[in-house]
Amino acid sequence: MAAEIQPKPLTRKPILLQRVEGSQDVVNMAVIVPKEEGVISVSEDRTVRVWLKRDSGQYWPSVYHVMPSPCSCMSFNPETRRLSIGLDNGTISEFILSEDYNKMTPMKNYQGGVTALCWDPVQRVLFSGSSDHSVIMWDIGGRKGTAIELQGHNDKIQALSYAQHTRQLISCGSDGGIVIWNMDVERQETPEWLDSDSCQKCDQPFFWNFKQMWDSRKISLRQHHCRKCGKAVCGKCSSKRSSIPLMGFEFEVRVCDSCHEAITDEERAPTATFHDSKHNIVHVHFDATRGWLLTSGTDKVIKLWDMTPVVS
Repeated sequence: MAAEIQPKPLTRKPILLQRVEGSQDVVNMAVIVPKEEGVISVSEDRTVRVWLKRDSGQYWPSVYHVMPSPCSCMSFNPETRRLSIGLDNGTISEFILSEDYNKMTPMKNYQGGVTALCWDPVQRVLFSGSSDHSVIMWDIGGRKGTAIELQGHNDKIQALSYAQHTRQLISCGSDGGIVIWNMDVERQETPEWLDSDSCQKCDQPFFWNFKQMWDSRKISLRQHHCRKCGKAVCGKCSSKRSSIPLMGFEFEVRVCDSCHEAITDEERAPTATFHDSKHNIVHVHFDATRGWLLTSGTDKVIKLWDMTPVVS
């Protein structure tokens, strides 16, 4: 009996459509331009490039823009064509791309040691993570120029993702922490720190105020600042600490004695939940349709999380 001829198994593999080359250093981030045959990239070589497919079939830069510092990350909103770029020097630079993606117009710069970016298209708010452990919410759409700080990590922020349907921000840090922030609350902008030569509570001179120290025959003190009102105070007048979640301080911070008495238990109620991923996170991706979170770490491990118990 003749041997039965077995059909060869079908070999399925990804098809390489194009190689986009030309960057002189590591490409830290790139996105596909929706509804266009194009790619936007940012690189360690300080360039922002918009690559469009030419008649020859090759991708060539329609925009080649050199930034003052290496580009670490970016966020692109295709509806408004707003491009936000985080730089190693701690600056966020904003641009508007023209409809034909052949021109990039500068809009505004923001400061903050940027390591991650994400965009809320509904509220038109930009979130940036930084190396100083903080997340900053920039009111870009409202053009109010406000910046609200969120403190909930013990190490630099590595990745951000926004759950638009529940208005929750997910931040991940080098400390392995995953923090879920409720952004559906009325948050308060942190006050600017006030300058003074003496304590604005007891009038005791600070250590550089030699004249008042000599005139009053008082020993000078070290200057501190109340995180609630921003006043310059001495250690005696700011001996207490408190969390102020609506101002972004989920951990306890220094406050003056009068502010400590004024803060209610309701104002101390947390607006974020904290979770330990048990690995040093370098990248995060959130799938809102399934409620899944992907984290990858320096431990070479990829973890998938069901976030529906906390992001809902």
